Amino acid sequence: MSDWRQRLSGEDRASLKKAAMPSWTRPMLATLTDERFSSKDWIYERKLDGERCLVFRDGKGVRLFSRNRKSLNATYPELVEVLEKAAGNDFVADGEIVAFSGGLTSFSRLQKRIGITDEKEARESGVRVWIYLFDLLHYDGFDLESLPLRARKRILRQELSFRDGLRFTPHRNETGEAFFDEACHKGWEGLIAKRADSPYLHSRSRDWLKFKCVNQQEFVIGGYTDPQGSRKGFGALLLGYYEDGDLRYAGRVGTGFDESTLERLHEALRSRARKTPAFADPPADAGGRVHWVSPTLVAEVGFTEWTDEGYLRHPRFLGLRDDKAPADVHREEASG
Repeated sequence: MSDWRQRLSGEDRASLKKAAMPSWTRPMLATLTDERFSSKDWIYERKLDGERCLVFRDGKGVRLFSRNRKSLNATYPELVEVLEKAAGNDFVADGEIVAFSGGLTSFSRLQKRIGITDEKEARESGVRVWIYLFDLLHYDGFDLESLPLRARKRILRQELSFRDGLRFTPHRNETGEAFFDEACHKGWEGLIAKRADSPYLHSRSRDWLKFKCVNQQEFVIGGYTDPQGSRKGFGALLLGYYEDGDLRYAGRVGTGFDESTLERLHEALRSRARKTPAFADPPADAGGRVHWVSPTLVAEVGFTEWTDEGYLRHPRFLGLRDDKAPADVHREEASG
């Protein structure tokens, strides 16, 4: 018997299932909550602001996939190389790819790598990236998904070699509220609270909860306004989310763009022009002449809060996402 299995409890060993390595698996997703709690039955991880990545490593090599099954190998070739050497056995792991600005993970900085499909261009981008693994779903010919989370993380930490751009995601036990206060003080996005004995589920679950220090989510782009003064490209993006099949207007964002983003994104918007709004409730006044676009682009946006009217307050553009379908973008609301 392999050493890693001998280190498991008898109950955990009995729950292991011999299984062929999957070619794909849906990631487990966390639920936003406004609760903050501490519990010996939960662990608490730093919420990383990057791109979700599922790692499949077998005798044929390493395959990296986004949460909507897009290949990321050409986008992050240096991570493919380090993951090829990470373990002597086949494995499937879950993690997050990040770039840093100072000591903080920065989706805006990672934006310069997202969507690149040329290995050479990715390596020459000047943006260094890391992958933080936080779960192990399959290892050495066994399905680990029914094991408790703590056991899966223990195998992950002990069996993989974490070096170069590969990192293990540490966690705290019990002290959720104190860790959350520390996270917000450090300027982190927040924490992910996870039930320590939970299996890995291929859906959104309340076994994983998001404690957010800042508000941030995806929105669909449904239009843009003309630029004012010396600004080029466009003035603001008109944002929305889907509710009962309708695209609902959520406000506009006009900050967070550099000149190259204004130019590049303007070209993408012009190619998606349409004569009528995709919004079910288009704004009567968007602060300038409006150009409607087909709702096929998804933006990551930070904001302070929702107004009573249902619009974003002080939104800031962080980047485009290509790992979530527009129809899957909904208003993210905390549950109690």
